[in-house]
Amino acid sequence: MKLTLFPFELKFRHTFTISRKSKDLQPLLVVKLEQEGKSGLGETADNAYYEMTVPRLMADIEQHRSFIENYTLHTPQLFWQDMHPLLKDNMFALCALDIAAWDLYAKQQQQKLYEVWGLDISHNPLTDYTIGIDTIENMVRKLQEFPWPIYKIKLGTKEDIAIIKELRKHTTAVFRVDANCAWGVEETLRNAVALKELGVEFIEQPMAAADKEGMKRVYDEVVLPVIADESCIVEQDVAQCHGYFHGINIKLTKCGGITPALRMIAEAKRSGMKVMTGSMNESTVGTSAVAHLLPLLDYVDMDGPLLLAEDSADGIKMENGRIIYADRWGTGAELLHEDHSSSFHV
Repeated sequence: MKLTLFPFELKFRHTFTISRKSKDLQPLLVVKLEQEGKSGLGETADNAYYEMTVPRLMADIEQHRSFIENYTLHTPQLFWQDMHPLLKDNMFALCALDIAAWDLYAKQQQQKLYEVWGLDISHNPLTDYTIGIDTIENMVRKLQEFPWPIYKIKLGTKEDIAIIKELRKHTTAVFRVDANCAWGVEETLRNAVALKELGVEFIEQPMAAADKEGMKRVYDEVVLPVIADESCIVEQDVAQCHGYFHGINIKLTKCGGITPALRMIAEAKRSGMKVMTGSMNESTVGTSAVAHLLPLLDYVDMDGPLLLAEDSADGIKMENGRIIYADRWGTGAELLHEDHSSSFHV
């Protein structure tokens, strides 16, 4: 296979703020794998919380360029299995390669990716749209400028309930809340009561991932479902979340791509947990890959391209929460300008 790396730095529509940080730009890395006249695209995201930068991602992939370029793709699962020992310390990099392999493989089969898996897309869940932390007035403005059936509201402030109360005055849409580890046990239990009355569907990662004792109490007493995010990063975390969360949010970038995500989905369902996939603010390349998992999901947060002021690719489209697939094989993603990517030096 031929390997090409495309680093991008894309602007957000608005400053994106969660409980931990704010940012105006999203660095991303797109990987292209080519074999026998066909190519596949994959993507991964820069993320300071996990100490992943685009230069680090590129460097870790470059270390294995010779192995990759001497590799013949037979199945994505086998490719992931062979790459995992080389990139076991960088699931973000492995994710980009894995998505590219699945895209390439589906094109070799002359099918869309969901067709490769034999999935029915007629009952796909709708994606939410994220409202990042801001002043209450600005959060209302962001909501009003983007009418949507489901909103994911980032919380972790001293005004969390006031925020939801004010937003609720302006829409009847479904609300989901993501505290990004900002709350404690009592705050979570207390907030859940108020949030349920305000029409919130569930709470994502209310507390720190390390607080298992506190999370067990929350799970036993909380009046709303709680969904794991920072507590569910890789495959072995699924079992650890059972009995502590009502569901898990799988991020392809964090778990190492589509191949492990499929296994995580199956395990969570066997355990009776709800399954969601989330966004790491990927462009349409990574988001188009997520779209093919939709028939397997209960919830989805794939609004990355909607939050960006610019995009690196064409692929899936979103209309009022509904995902429209590109009329192309594979994931459907295509880079808009391969020669316009940013310059990162490894």
